[in-house]
Amino acid sequence: MIDKLQGIKQRFDFLSEKLASPDAMANKDAWREMVKERASLEEIVLAFDEYIVSQNALDNCKAMQNEHLDSEMKELVHAEIEALETKLEALNKQLHLLILPKDPNDERDVILEIRAGTGGDEASLFGADLLRMYLRYAERNGYKVEYLSSNMTDMGGVKEVVLSIGGKHGAYSRLKFESGVHRVQRVPETESQGRIHTSAATVAVLPEVDDVQIDIKDTDLRIDTYRSSGAGGQHVNKTESAIRITHLPTGMVVSCQDEKSQLKNKEQAMRVLKSRLYDYYASQQAEQRAGARKSQIGSGDRSERIRTYNFPQGRVTDHRIGLTLYKLEAFLDGDMDEMLDALSVAERSEMLAGESD
Repeated sequence: MIDKLQGIKQRFDFLSEKLASPDAMANKDAWREMVKERASLEEIVLAFDEYIVSQNALDNCKAMQNEHLDSEMKELVHAEIEALETKLEALNKQLHLLILPKDPNDERDVILEIRAGTGGDEASLFGADLLRMYLRYAERNGYKVEYLSSNMTDMGGVKEVVLSIGGKHGAYSRLKFESGVHRVQRVPETESQGRIHTSAATVAVLPEVDDVQIDIKDTDLRIDTYRSSGAGGQHVNKTESAIRITHLPTGMVVSCQDEKSQLKNKEQAMRVLKSRLYDYYASQQAEQRAGARKSQIGSGDRSERIRTYNFPQGRVTDHRIGLTLYKLEAFLDGDMDEMLDALSVAERSEMLAGESD
């Protein structure tokens, strides 16, 4: 590991020197790439520098043990050795985590999909709660949100909503843990006897990809146009602006009718299709990855849950890591970082354990 860390530090120092040169911005694309790479190495280098300083201090303390010291000084040196050994153990673990290979999609924007599952109207209303939660989380963290498709109920619930979330690095690294079935336990407003109901909504989070990463042949697509339905005034049912794209090899279907422009609806639908296909093919190539779209969405049944939102107890529990937070209201208002941080640590710890096997 030390050899690898020394190589990383040399690369970091090289990039720092290049970026400090007067002609560093002559090629802006190359400059941006160097800035990005240097930033990705900085945390590792800082931790490694601290590790080296602590290791040298430990060596010096151990050398002092061989000298003639009075009892008080021996106690001080012994205490310092214990403190440094504890610190080095923590730094060693941190460095192992930092140099693990990262998900190549972590820096990408995401396509986030929410669908009502088991539970009728209550499931769609819970889907609307999840939608608000992600919108608030995006707002708190400076992410840009764009609606790609939406299908709402008359009560304001969510049948299906597709969003693009991003605008800065790291959206996928944070939101990828949201994929799966979310379960809610609460007394619906329409429940007159105060009984607790359980319903569910499904969430899928896909990395948004570009044309370079996924090649879709025109001959593999069937594109149908139809008239929009729902609210829209005179525009509705007069022009065939809605788009349905079928990817023939996989049978995957994407529809979009939110925009008045047929061209805009086609662009939105293609963005979603590319991300779904990218995830589909990636999961075929590496079935062990948890990003498979089928496993993300599941059937929408209550038993396939990754997280439970219990209103009577004011708690949210993530079943993958067994973490319960008693701050349901704040969580649904977008205060999700404590949970997402814990999921990120669990993921990297699992990767570390896999490397050591």
